[in-house]
Amino acid sequence: MEKNLPIDFTGFDIHAFQKDLISWFEREMRDLPWRRDSDPYKIWVSEIMLQQTRVDTVIPYFQRFMEKFPTLEALADADEDEVLKEWEGLGYYSRVRNLHTAVKEVQEKYGGTVPKTPKEVAKLKGVGPYTAGAILSIAYGQPEPAVDGNVMRVLSRILSVWEDIAKPSSRKIFEDAVRKLISHENPSFFNQALMELGALVCTSKSPSCLLCPVRDHCRAFAEGTTEVLPVKSKGKKQKQIQLAAAVLEDGDGRIVIHKRPGKGLLANMWEFVQTEESSFLPARQVLKDYLSEEFGIEAELETDYFTEIRHVFTHLIWDIRVYRGKIKNRVEGTDELKCVPAWEIEKYAFPVSHQKIWKAYRALK
Repeated sequence: MEKNLPIDFTGFDIHAFQKDLISWFEREMRDLPWRRDSDPYKIWVSEIMLQQTRVDTVIPYFQRFMEKFPTLEALADADEDEVLKEWEGLGYYSRVRNLHTAVKEVQEKYGGTVPKTPKEVAKLKGVGPYTAGAILSIAYGQPEPAVDGNVMRVLSRILSVWEDIAKPSSRKIFEDAVRKLISHENPSFFNQALMELGALVCTSKSPSCLLCPVRDHCRAFAEGTTEVLPVKSKGKKQKQIQLAAAVLEDGDGRIVIHKRPGKGLLANMWEFVQTEESSFLPARQVLKDYLSEEFGIEAELETDYFTEIRHVFTHLIWDIRVYRGKIKNRVEGTDELKCVPAWEIEKYAFPVSHQKIWKAYRALK
C-alpha cells in the first residue's frame, strides 16, 4: 500500500477480524475493577485516571476513589480540596478538577445520569473524543470510536498506516477506521480489545507478534514493518526550571504552606513556598527576598539547602533546591497561606515534588 493515501480495506476481512479480536479478549481480558460492571460513572472515572498513567498505578487509586466517592452524586457534592487529596500523587491534576466540574454539571443538568448522546457527552468539561467514545461504547453499547495512542499504534500496524500519529490531524484517520471496523453487536468488547491488545501484545517496543490473535490480519506483520510503525515524530524538548523552596517553622513549630493559584499548573494544590531562581543572585537570597516581598515573611534560612528534588512533567522539568528556616515575625493566616502543625500536613493535597520535600525534611528530624 502506498504511503499517505486513505486506508484501503480491499481484501481485509472485517468480520473475521472482529471475531478473532473479541474472542481473544473474552479469553484473556484482565480482571480490572472498572470492568466489573458497566456503570458509566465508574468507566468515566477510570478513563480519566488512565490518561497518561499505567494501569497498575491506577488500580489502587481507583479503588480508594470509589470508596470515598462511590456515586456521581457523592463526587459532585464533595469539596474540591477533598477531591484533590484523593487524587494526590496521580498527577495531571487538571484531569480531576475537570471531572469534578463535569459531574456537577451532570448532577444539575441530567439528574445525575451520564448522558447517552455523543453531542451531550462531548460537551462535558475534560471529556475529549477518546473518553466520550469509551463511555458511549463501554457503558452504553454504542458503536463509537475510542482512539488513544494504543489504538493508533495497533491500527497503524494492522492496516499499514504511515501517517504521523503525533499529529492531531491523524486522529480523524483512525477514528474513521474504527467506525469501519467496529462490531455493532459488541462495540464495548471491540474497543476494549483494541486497547488491551496495545497494552499487552502490540506494544510500542518489541511487539509480541507470535502471540497476536489478529496476526493473520496484520499488514505490517506480512510486510515486515512492525518495528518501524507507527510513525511518530518527537515532541518538543522539555523546559528546565531551577527553583528554590523553603520549609519554614514558626515559633510554635508550625509549618508554612501555600496554596497555588486557581488556574494553571497544579492549580489549587498546596506546597511549601517556592520561587524561580535568578542568574544574578544566590538562590538563598532570592528566596528570602521573595518571602519578604510576596508574603511579608521575615525568615532566617540555613546557609545550605538540605535536599534537591527533580520532578519531570510532560512539558517541563523542575529542579528544586530546598532550604529550611525559621520565621522571625508573626504570619497572619489566609485562605492561601497557613501555618499548620506538622501532623496536619497530611490533610492537604500536595504535588509529588512537595511530598518528596516533606519526606526529606522529616528525615532530618
